[in-house]
Amino acid sequence: MNYTAEIIAVGTELLLGNIANTDAQDVSIALSELGINVFFQTVVGDNVERLKQAVNIAKSRANIIITTGGLGPTFDDLTKQTLAEAFGKKLILNKDVANTIMAYFEKRLPGIKMTNNNLRQAELPEGCVVFDNGVGTAPGCAFESDGTHVLMLPGPPRECREMLKTCVTPYLKKLSESEIHSHNIHIFGLGESAVEEKLRDLMENLQNPTLAPYAKTGEVMLRLTAKARSASEAEKLMKPVLDKVRETLGDIVYGVDTGSLENTVASLLIDHGTSLATAESCTGGLLSKRLTDIPGASNFFFGGLVTYSVASKTTLLGIDPLLIKEKHAVSREVALAMADGARSGLGADIGVGITGLAGPDGDGSDVEPGTVFVALTTNEASFCRRLSLSPDRDRTRAMGASHALDMIRRHLTGLRVVGE
Repeated sequence: MNYTAEIIAVGTELLLGNIANTDAQDVSIALSELGINVFFQTVVGDNVERLKQAVNIAKSRANIIITTGGLGPTFDDLTKQTLAEAFGKKLILNKDVANTIMAYFEKRLPGIKMTNNNLRQAELPEGCVVFDNGVGTAPGCAFESDGTHVLMLPGPPRECREMLKTCVTPYLKKLSESEIHSHNIHIFGLGESAVEEKLRDLMENLQNPTLAPYAKTGEVMLRLTAKARSASEAEKLMKPVLDKVRETLGDIVYGVDTGSLENTVASLLIDHGTSLATAESCTGGLLSKRLTDIPGASNFFFGGLVTYSVASKTTLLGIDPLLIKEKHAVSREVALAMADGARSGLGADIGVGITGLAGPDGDGSDVEPGTVFVALTTNEASFCRRLSLSPDRDRTRAMGASHALDMIRRHLTGLRVVGE
């Protein structure tokens, strides 16, 4: 049976914009990994009548309804009562859950007296499956009624995420004899529309597995998903498609299930026993941050310098001020000198230098905002890319760091480092 889900997020604070609806995002990601389509998301305030309307609409177009929020102990937490009534279920005090809530207060909240209204959280629809809350007091639950599966999750994001992982995913997996497996194919070097054009015929003719593109900042991810009775059968279905994608796109595919470009580069640096040092200007240390976010970065990353001013470029990297005056701080020559200065100064195998004009305004020179030079040097070779990007500071900085990572990847794998 094919399942479609609707997510109903409950809470007036969501409608007012006081908090972001991250629960819906987390639930959508979890459902997509299970191969369950989400066609609608609804946000409704803490109002019984409007919540009833939202539930009745959801019943007409989805066979899985997942709610987040409204499971707390206060008078405006009305999700359970409303959902139970909508599906003709009675609320019954679950003694085991009540004992768990009391134990939570005793062990984790010593000195705080539990009020009686907290036991409202132990009132659950008759015959439901209880979802234990390992990090809070409000349990979730699930029940089935006339072919519709209803799942209720707590609103606090930490509690919702934990329950998704420990309770919701196992529950939903049992609804089908088939298993859903997927691979994330990571691409850097082409935009989403160009990737889609190259793979359109393949994607349109697929039914199982399926292939769908997702755009990220400066990157594209393809999700390859198959449904089968076992993981091995799913892999057999996906392998020829994965091979075809690699054949079609070539070396702009930088990894499968690697998570990010920096993870790919980190693995390559460790595998090759190669060290790296950086000097950044317009990216302001973003490349260093992305690398040092990875546990164990000290095994390959010797350090990074943020040389934002001309003075810091000359003082910390030893760049001749006449070179900067003659060629401009945003130039190929200065980017290469920055890479060499970082590499020699920190004793690394590879040096990277990034200099650019992030924008949105110019600096009075002929350099266009959005111009970035990214250089990579070793003892034997040097490379530099000139980027002409839109003068959007955040995007320009992100793309500068990503191009540096791509150049490192290509150098370590024997691919062409600069070119088209």
